[in-house]
Amino acid sequence: MSRLNLTGKVAIITGGASGIGKSIATALAKEGVSLTIADIDAEAARGTVQQLEQVNPAATYIPIETNVTDAASVAAMVEGTLEQFGKINILVNNAGINVPRLLVDPAGKEELDEATFDKITAVNQKGIFLCSQAVAREMISRGEGGVIVNMASEAGLEGSEGQSAYAGTKGAIYAYTRSWAKELGKYDIRVVGCAPAILEATPLRSVDYEQALAYTRGITVEGLHESYEEVAVPLGRVGRLDEVADLVCFLASDMASYITGTVVNISGGKSRG
Repeated sequence: MSRLNLTGKVAIITGGASGIGKSIATALAKEGVSLTIADIDAEAARGTVQQLEQVNPAATYIPIETNVTDAASVAAMVEGTLEQFGKINILVNNAGINVPRLLVDPAGKEELDEATFDKITAVNQKGIFLCSQAVAREMISRGEGGVIVNMASEAGLEGSEGQSAYAGTKGAIYAYTRSWAKELGKYDIRVVGCAPAILEATPLRSVDYEQALAYTRGITVEGLHESYEEVAVPLGRVGRLDEVADLVCFLASDMASYITGTVVNISGGKSRG
């Protein structure tokens, strides 16, 4: 029997149909959590729900097509979850994007422009604001507390060459997590975060993404792959998605009942030193 005692809880996972989000969904499903898989890719969300039903048929899972940058879409996500489950105990703010760009590119190939900046900021910052506000309102209204888990990144503290816009939005998540924990603590709502570093490949690490990132760093894609292995990680390997999922499960559980206003680094010890 799990000590996490999450059975019967209800969670929303944004960006839950792929990558880290899907891994988190699988881990929570194993713990008996009923889930809303909120994703802009409706077909992928439906497919994830079908897979979760095989993981643990004792819980209930629903897909809701969601654009986290649109307030009406977020409101519909919350309403759909409440119609199905009647409550929301956990929100995992996982949806995010990354488009590698240089602040200044003399060659004019991969320079950060306003449209790209706005797109990254809309998903990674505005999306977390809209989802957290909408869910926190419901948690306060029910008066039973809850947990909001924000997906940050080590890049938010360390910075990242060729990924300044992404790193900037992830840095903001540290501030949101600390600030909202101070505001929502009186309602027994915990706000926590986790910050992965280099992880195993996901579908989001596309060919276009890797080509752009390699260009911004003046190396080949092959060199980029080698750099993943050469980075000074004391544990000597990249992280697994299920390891991040396990951390989220812990943070969402009563075992972490006195943890709020902090972001947990999950990086194998990677740092600049």
